[in-house]
Amino acid sequence: MSKKTVFITGTSSGLGKLTALHFAKKGWNVAATMRSPEKELELGSHSGIQVFKLDVTQTESVKAAVENTIKAFGKIDVVVNNAGVGMYGALELTEEKDIDQQFAVNVRGVINVIRGFLPHFRANKGGMFINIGSVMGLSTALPLGSLYNMSKFALEGLTEGLYFELKPLNIQLHMVEPGGFSSAFGNNIVFSRSDTIKDYDVITAKVSQVLIAATEARPGVDPQPIVDVIYSLANGSKSSFRNVVGKDARQVLFLRKALSIKNFLNFLSKRFS
Repeated sequence: MSKKTVFITGTSSGLGKLTALHFAKKGWNVAATMRSPEKELELGSHSGIQVFKLDVTQTESVKAAVENTIKAFGKIDVVVNNAGVGMYGALELTEEKDIDQQFAVNVRGVINVIRGFLPHFRANKGGMFINIGSVMGLSTALPLGSLYNMSKFALEGLTEGLYFELKPLNIQLHMVEPGGFSSAFGNNIVFSRSDTIKDYDVITAKVSQVLIAATEARPGVDPQPIVDVIYSLANGSKSSFRNVVGKDARQVLFLRKALSIKNFLNFLSKRFS
């Protein structure tokens, strides 16, 4: 049996890089993509991994990456849409370019990649898209994350909506919705601020404090279970459409289902008040 091939976006660091390495160790061919492949040293030296340049927000870049990976491997079996960014802060204070970037990467970027691979999957009479979302695409869990929530909610709707047109073509769709995992997330968030508008300073300071405290008390959650779910979907040992990963993600969804939306939002408000 010939080796299967996976195409992964956003592999320069974090979950994307770990996923690329995991698939390679399992014997898959890996097309690892990123905006600046010239800076990547680890993945390119690993047997079974080839690194390709890709900016998911640029359709010409997507077209070139798809063509180059097909030329290199012949057939792509699975596409993992992992590339994403997170913009946080009060909406009123967020710059226009950051609003556009949030949508361009997390939503339009996924659309670009899916559209780029659909002709290949149709020709092969099958394929699989695994879209990496977030528990914040199923329920708000953090104040000042409205733009990130929006993008991940949109990804849920996109993936679910595509089911009807792609199932007859034997093209599978899956969502992976992680909670928090080890990535210095809380320490790396930069909130939008203003020198003249001070109305959001209190909630911004409180959210920052809670995130820092959570990071210090719980340095991070191992992302390997997320990688394992992605791999299980790719190899067919797992087939669920939605895949929530992480204790914190499951707790948020439990509360969201158990409480009315008003009570749930009030619960979060009290935590960050």
